This record gives sequence, structure tokens and C-alpha cells, in this order.
Amino acid sequence: MAAFTLRWPTDFLRHINAMQTADARPRVLIVEDDERLAALTQEYLSANGLAVSVVNDGLTAIQRIRDEQPDLVVLDLMLPGADGLTVCREVRATFKNPILMLTARTDDMDQVLGLEMGADDYVAKPVKPRVLLARIRALMRRVEGDAEVTPVAAGQRRLEFGDLVIDDASRAVLLAGAPVDLTSAEYDLLWLLASNAGKILSREEIFERLRGIPYDGQDRSIDVRISRIRPKIGDDPENPRRIKTVRSKGYLFVRDALA
Repeated sequence: MAAFTLRWPTDFLRHINAMQTADARPRVLIVEDDERLAALTQEYLSANGLAVSVVNDGLTAIQRIRDEQPDLVVLDLMLPGADGLTVCREVRATFKNPILMLTARTDDMDQVLGLEMGADDYVAKPVKPRVLLARIRALMRRVEGDAEVTPVAAGQRRLEFGDLVIDDASRAVLLAGAPVDLTSAEYDLLWLLASNAGKILSREEIFERLRGIPYDGQDRSIDVRISRIRPKIGDDPENPRRIKTVRSKGYLFVRDALA
């Protein structure tokens, strides 16, 4: 009997290769009810190396985020079914990857509320596609551990301050042996402050180190995250001992806060 050779159609092989390539790309979920804008954004991000899917309502987004655990979510604030703040609040307990929220340009309260609900960053609409892509890549670099290591912490991946332990190798924080639940943005800020313990860091320096863009003098994201981190690491928000606010200068992580 003659040997039988199975030959796959060229188009089919190309399809399989494309699927394998897509599977290896970072997965981004866009939650946007403007279908035309979502489609254009999806096309642009896909052309720049991301595997992008789209959801047009908040309720579906909650389920998709929980089930699929994408690498990053781009979340519009105004959505049918459940708004962006509700989506963020509902998924944060089980979704640890970055959430980039799209907010109104002039509404600072939306930005603050988004951060308080657990968003990692925000971009004011309308946003240029290349700016959105840059912010997505910056968030992903931080999660992957490619962010700049501070000189003080170079070669040091584990910091201990009494019962508070910060392990940068695993991006884990322990308080009295119990894990502390931080978003990726909160962890990055805590690590930056802790690895510079005893040194005052200005808002300008913190902002530029973590966001990669100049501080505009109005952004309140650093202050909001500090207020969220303090109680999580056992700091009294009314009389903080670990992370102190230094008037007109910035923030100070105290090396021997409990001594």
C-alpha cells in the first residue's frame, strides 16, 4: 500500500499559525458601548501586537473579566447594564491585573472614584490611540517587573519593616504573616516608597517614576492610592506612622515606624 501523506491546505495552516501567535500576545478586553469607537480601538491595538476582544455592556464585562482573566482591561466609565465604577468594584476581589479606566476629561471626581474602586490608571476621553497604547504598555511593563529598579533597592528584592514584608520577586506583601491585597498600581507605589525608606519623595517624582509622564500639578491619583494603601498595611489613616505626608514636600516611608 502506498504511503499516505496528509497535506493541510495552506490557508488552514496560516489560520492555525495566526491563532498560535494571537494566543501568545497579551490579552486586552475593551469595555466600551460605542461600537464604532471600540472597533477602531480594537483594530489599532491588534495591529500593535495585542490580542483584543470587545464587550459593549457592563454586566457582560463583569462575567467575562471573572471568567477569562485578561491581562488588562480598558474600561469605559459610562456603560449600559452596569457602569464602569460598578464593574471595577465587582471584579476587583478576583481580578488582579491592571484596569485602565476611560473618564470624562473635566470630571476629577470620576477619576478619584475610579481609583478608589481599584482602577490602576485612567485616561481622559477623547484619547489618541497611540497615547492609549503607551499607557497600556506602561501598565503591562510594571506588572511584568520591567519597571525601573530604584538605586536603593538594586539587587534587593525583599524588604522587611517589622511585621510588614514586601517581596518584589513575587510582588507579594505580608502583614503579620497574612497576605495584603493590593492592586498592581498600589503595589508599585508601595514598593517605590519602601525601597526609598527614610527619603522624602515628591509627588512629581513619584508620578513621573510610576506613570512615565510629567506631573501636571492637579492629578490626585497618588494621594488616593496612599489613602488606600495605609489601612491595608496596618497604618492609621488619621495618624499614619508608616507612610507620612510631609507638607509641601511629598511622602515619606518611615524605616522604623513601630520602633
